[in-house]
Amino acid sequence: MDHGESTYFVPAPSHWPLIGSIGLFALMLGFALLLDDQTLAGGYAAGIGLLVFVGMLFGWFGTVIRESRSGRYNDQVDASFRWGMGWFIFSEVMFFAAFFGALFYARHFAVPWLGGSGDKAISHDILWPHFVAAWPLLQLPDPANFTVAKEAMEAFGLPAVNTLILLSSGATVTWAHWGLKRDRRRQLIIGLAATVALGILFLTLQAHEYWDAYTLKNLRLSSGIYGSTFFMLTGFHGAHVTIGAIMLSVILARSALGHFTPTHHFAFEAVSWYWHFVDVVWLGLFIFVYLL
Repeated sequence: MDHGESTYFVPAPSHWPLIGSIGLFALMLGFALLLDDQTLAGGYAAGIGLLVFVGMLFGWFGTVIRESRSGRYNDQVDASFRWGMGWFIFSEVMFFAAFFGALFYARHFAVPWLGGSGDKAISHDILWPHFVAAWPLLQLPDPANFTVAKEAMEAFGLPAVNTLILLSSGATVTWAHWGLKRDRRRQLIIGLAATVALGILFLTLQAHEYWDAYTLKNLRLSSGIYGSTFFMLTGFHGAHVTIGAIMLSVILARSALGHFTPTHHFAFEAVSWYWHFVDVVWLGLFIFVYLL
């Protein structure tokens, strides 16, 4: 493979962006129909859209893999991929920053104001004079239209175990990277397999935690600001862990096929960046959602 910078590979026109747009449109249309209680049409539209979108992912990434394996990519293309992945992770940082911002605003501004703090005391006196501001917010100002939770989620239990699991997975994927850079294929495959297994274990324990929240603690999305911020933050993080585990599984399969070399393995690096990002987000969740 030529790693020079004299030429830049320009791919041929592709139909995959159009197919992906059609799939996403059908998926969003299906969700909109489901929200409008059109269950049958919404289910079909969302299902077809999801299948088209997944097919686009397989086709488009397969094309990129074949182009990379053919030796058409040089250092300039590699730099473009790195910039693209960097900006993608930055967009994900901003995504979670919005939810952490909502949590911060609710805890330090909205709830204290409703409890009569600062210059918003008149809101407390007029709306809910008997409301006592506290976090986690389990005693709601007006519980009539909400599902009142019995207790808050505990930090030292499954969340602490899951923290250890994700930190361990960050270590195993780094160990796998060391194996790849030293051309130790066995270390690479074992490290990736361990990382995927730890990710699946994390998701299994999180599903068990959600079951306990729903059945034992009566904590739901409809349990006020505490329930909504808890499930939005942990739920979207769980979705990102799922996506990361799928990507790591693909990288594991490619590693077993011998696709990567010590000097040519950006796909591995991109997925490892994403996984480390997921680890860091969970640390923030554990501190600000569970612990504090």
